[in-house]
Amino acid sequence: MCFFCILLPNLGYAKQLQIEALRFWSAPDHTRLVLDTTSLPKHQVFALQNPDRLVVDIVNAKLGRHLLQPAANHNLLYRIRSGARNKGDLRIVIDLKKQINPKSFVLKPSNLYGHRLVIDLFDKDKVKKSPVIKPMANSDNKNRAKEMVVAIDAGHGGEDPGAQGPHGVQEKKVVLSVAKKLVAKINAHPGMRAILVRKGDYYVGLRKRLKIARQSRADLFISIHADAFHNAKVHGASVYTLSRGGASSEAARWLANQENASDLVGGVSLDDKDDVLASVLLDLSQTATQDMSTIAAKKILGELNGIVKLHKRSVQAAKFIVLKSPDIPSVLIETAYISNPTEERRLRSPGYQNKIAQAIYRGINKYYQDVTPVHLAIDERTAIRAFSKHKITRGETLSEIAVRYGISMKKLKRFNALKSNVIKIGQVLTIPSS
Repeated sequence: MCFFCILLPNLGYAKQLQIEALRFWSAPDHTRLVLDTTSLPKHQVFALQNPDRLVVDIVNAKLGRHLLQPAANHNLLYRIRSGARNKGDLRIVIDLKKQINPKSFVLKPSNLYGHRLVIDLFDKDKVKKSPVIKPMANSDNKNRAKEMVVAIDAGHGGEDPGAQGPHGVQEKKVVLSVAKKLVAKINAHPGMRAILVRKGDYYVGLRKRLKIARQSRADLFISIHADAFHNAKVHGASVYTLSRGGASSEAARWLANQENASDLVGGVSLDDKDDVLASVLLDLSQTATQDMSTIAAKKILGELNGIVKLHKRSVQAAKFIVLKSPDIPSVLIETAYISNPTEERRLRSPGYQNKIAQAIYRGINKYYQDVTPVHLAIDERTAIRAFSKHKITRGETLSEIAVRYGISMKKLKRFNALKSNVIKIGQVLTIPSS
């Protein structure tokens, strides 16, 4: 009896890990390999030259099926082969077309995947430190006064498909299509320029999306989604800004939790978190940025109304990580609920995608018209007359008006002898020069 008691644990320990699948994605700055494994892999990764290749050694492992081979025209990968090593271990060799710097990490199971080994291959010739953004010279400020840069972020991508409709339509594909249409419309408008945060089918970490927008000196960040809800009857578009407190509804909380977990699905290494977190460990409650976000959100929601059905008729708030840029007004748009069969069908249509892009573009354009004075260069502001008048309309707040005219709330209240932040429809405010 005792003999079997000793043997059983050893038999369990000897069970080999299996490699169940291999996927790879190409991003602008790296190629990602993802190996699905049956348990947490103990591994070693290193690069060799003459010829260039990557070696992946996995302890106590075997192939569960043949590995996917890259296309002949792949920019980096040439061939993938494997063999047994040390009797029970597995060695995978990836023949490459150029030298690389590899980086690997493992991911625990998520709702979509089990254990994974992720290997990022960075082109050795292109590995450089992030450029340091210098303050703009006066001449740059003059040009910037005439151009508003909008960062358009298509949610999910690559390893992370996002939500999926009942008939298989993937969120990552729909939102990228909408984003590209929106970028084309913005770039056709004089005075505005758009950049795509994600240009193809690959994953970008949530905080890296903010970093890309900041490096592009974006004045506005728009994140586009088509999420799902556990109730398939839920439908309609929603527009979100970052919440200062709790979420504005159950759906808002649920969606924020799903989106914030994207890095667990898409795969982000946390060993360099100090660098990526540095840009967001600032005061996230900056009133000016959040008020500007609200102005943009209201403009976009107003244009979506009537074009598509709305889930909520007011701007919603939730703690989306992707909206946590302390210096860039940021808005997240749920174009529809892809979990709703009717909306899934509409989202597949290029014509419907174009309607959504057109509505968002019109909202951004109205925001651009409103905030242009804020972006004027200092020498141009002196040409603005000393005082102007503003008549309060429905839905406006004192903080929004202050942001619009580029002055502080304290100055606006003092100039109009206001003792509180309460204003009334039809009330006329005197706006001092900024």
